[in-house]
Amino acid sequence: MLGRTGLTAAADPAFDRFAVIVRDALKVPVGLVALAESDRQVFPGACGLAEPWQHQRQIPLSHSFCQHVADSATPLVIEDARTDPRFAGNLAVTELNVVAYAGMPLTDEAGLVLGSLCAIDTVPRRWTGDQLALLADLAAACSDSLRLRIAAGTARQREVEGRARMVRSGAAFDRSQLLLRASVALASAGTADDVVTVVRELVTGTLNPAYVGVSLLDRGGMVRLRSGLALPAHVARRWEHYIGTVATPSALAVRGGATVLLPDLASVRASAPDAVDTFLEMGWQSAASVPLPGPGGPVGALTFVWKQPYTLDDAEQTVLAALAGYVAQALQRADYLASQQKVATVLQRALLSDLPDVAPFEVAARYEPASRSEQVGGDWYDVVPLGTEHLALIIGDVTGHDMRAAALMGRLRSKLRLLLVDRHEAPAALLRRLEAANRALGDRITATAVLAYLSPNANGHGHQLHWANAGHPSPLLIDRAGTTVLTSRDPLLGVPRHQPRASHTRHLPPGSTVLFYTDGLIETRTQSFDERERQLHIAAADLHGTPLPSLLDRLYATFASDDHEDDVALLAVRTPPLS
Repeated sequence: MLGRTGLTAAADPAFDRFAVIVRDALKVPVGLVALAESDRQVFPGACGLAEPWQHQRQIPLSHSFCQHVADSATPLVIEDARTDPRFAGNLAVTELNVVAYAGMPLTDEAGLVLGSLCAIDTVPRRWTGDQLALLADLAAACSDSLRLRIAAGTARQREVEGRARMVRSGAAFDRSQLLLRASVALASAGTADDVVTVVRELVTGTLNPAYVGVSLLDRGGMVRLRSGLALPAHVARRWEHYIGTVATPSALAVRGGATVLLPDLASVRASAPDAVDTFLEMGWQSAASVPLPGPGGPVGALTFVWKQPYTLDDAEQTVLAALAGYVAQALQRADYLASQQKVATVLQRALLSDLPDVAPFEVAARYEPASRSEQVGGDWYDVVPLGTEHLALIIGDVTGHDMRAAALMGRLRSKLRLLLVDRHEAPAALLRRLEAANRALGDRITATAVLAYLSPNANGHGHQLHWANAGHPSPLLIDRAGTTVLTSRDPLLGVPRHQPRASHTRHLPPGSTVLFYTDGLIETRTQSFDERERQLHIAAADLHGTPLPSLLDRLYATFASDDHEDDVALLAVRTPPLS
């Protein structure tokens, strides 16, 4: 079961980061992402373990507390394992010095427990309700990340299995190659237009049709043409939407649920008379239409048309029937992605503000959802004018990778905006007030954030940045001297009460830039977070003076590109140059 995640007894930067967050937020010496295998427990995320365990990233089940979480599918909380009869003899107590333990289940999409997110102390500890609630929230976010890994691995496995099936089929070499290319190419087709383009490219050089058509049956029994871009506009409009009883090759295949073969113009006149005028106008003489299979019968048709008489042999008919199955799946996936993308786009546009005019400052922002477009996240940015040459700049990330995370982000953003307008307090004080509001309203929201004020210096020369950081990646100051990391990081929002927060101040030279970003920009599976931060600092230093939109575009292209697994938010502000 664990193999679906692609994780094993090796460090994974994304899950190491979860372990660090647990350690810092709960003030414990050890944080772990522990996953259970049949004969051992592995730690793709670990922080604070003694050697050799930190390096080996695995322990035998004789040392495992995680196994109890996996077996019971419930949290496990221990104040002192040395006196707990269930664990007094566990070797983890004597060899790993595990005394106090709190573990929350990590689950897959079906709710099966894969392991636990653990906080470990080496002395007895009474865990508070707030600490356990925070650990549960972090475990939910960690489970989201595991599910993303499983989904990506499943897609790759299906592709591998599809290729293997084609090779084993014993079909002719050309047929196996065509269908193999189809399975791979159609898996990445994101729209109906992409599907049509892929099919046309696949059959060029083999079947060589003059036109490849895709039509779908709607709920009202009407046939909708989905390949009109390959036709003259007036012809596409003619067949854009028509009743399913019309005698066309596509409608015949949908109604009959079987392949329609029209090897010459005479057969078109006899079987599909309603299409004859179009055939004559386009110079077509033959056609073949294959139904697209669906769970309740045909959902549409895949149609090939030639400008000469053409008779499909048995092997070609078999190829087209198999190809129709791939096309049907690809179109259903494309429609699903389109609907999810629309939901994601509408939601994100509703939650992210248009940037205001903040002259004499320059501001720019960019948001990109995860490469799985339905995976809307909780990243956000905001710019709030507070007066002449006074700005509030916010960037944050609510834990989670779903619509709920986006909704919680919207609530958090709205509260913070109201507090900014109503209260004139230091950034750290305002973040504490925001947490108090969340508790009072019963909103259990765990998030990282940076709140910064940009304002003129008291002496009237230049500007200063006044900020507080709640567990978020540190902003960067970019000026002629290079990059400076604006360090100082307090616990994330939503941790147990009475956590100290501090505000910090930095003078900004004229024409300097401050870059805020979320962890999706630099988080990868292959490199540590610290190494990616170092690379970002080097890259940003070369972009001093670059127009802000271009600066953000170049950093996004360099570090995230189009295959990032987490959403990405970037916000940049630049002070006016010397006049």
